[in-house]
Amino acid sequence: MANPLYNASGVMCRSVAELEQVRHSAAGAVISKSCTLQPRDGNPEPRYCATAMGSINSMGLPNAGYAYYRDYASSYPYNQGKPLFLSISGMTLEDNLSMLADLAASNLPCIPEVNLSCPNLPGKPQLGYDPDACAITLAEISRIYPGAFGVKLPPYFDPVHFAQMADLLNAFTGVRFVTCINSIGNGLVIDAETESVVIKPKDGLGGLGGSYVLPTALANVREFARLLIGKHVVGCGGINSGREAFMHILAGATAVQIGTCLYEEGEGAFARILGELGDLMLLKGYTCLDDFRGKLKTL
Repeated sequence: MANPLYNASGVMCRSVAELEQVRHSAAGAVISKSCTLQPRDGNPEPRYCATAMGSINSMGLPNAGYAYYRDYASSYPYNQGKPLFLSISGMTLEDNLSMLADLAASNLPCIPEVNLSCPNLPGKPQLGYDPDACAITLAEISRIYPGAFGVKLPPYFDPVHFAQMADLLNAFTGVRFVTCINSIGNGLVIDAETESVVIKPKDGLGGLGGSYVLPTALANVREFARLLIGKHVVGCGGINSGREAFMHILAGATAVQIGTCLYEEGEGAFARILGELGDLMLLKGYTCLDDFRGKLKTL
């Protein structure tokens, strides 16, 4: 990657037109919308709402289906130096294995990111909170898919859970990166004026993003950067400027994904945030990311 910024899966990546917007922006990589084996319309509208501190959403995995994104990956110009990540989020383990087996057979140089953390499917628990199920899933994926892949994780809140998940991930050499974090699931935003919730699915419950989640995201990035062996951490959550991108990298992130800010501002956010990160590095006397990556001080 020419720089550490790219889109979070779910934002500006559902259609080829949106993916191309990211590819032609200042982003250092592109990631697709989390795809299911078959196309999905997702949850009923309204399912996203911007707030003063970020956003709440319950999208429900609206996507064009795996074949659509695989076809995009088949024609992607990899020689232009901007990696493509393909986000996989099957409704069942068998769906995930089917998609990954096809991707392995296609021998494309895109990199799968397997979503273990979708919080917005009614009646479907997050796989990332079930270590036994995660172990089975990763073992089966490693059997089917011979290449490097990553996993997108839900937020964890207890040191025991950080250690438990890190030990599990360290057992699988195919897992080369983790993305921390997906939205904090099942928050509730209330409009006091209308005395109503602001999104329709799940009676208003949805995943929180933006500034709400920055401290939790930073904690997850730092802990997994400490605990994982030979794997990269991609930071995601609460990045509105170069300062938050700097914080994620300082906590140990190799790269960072932009979500809510990108949704609200558009692809120009990449150039702005990259410029702000460069200015902050210059102010501090840093010439490259490795000068400060993972060097967060403690008291």
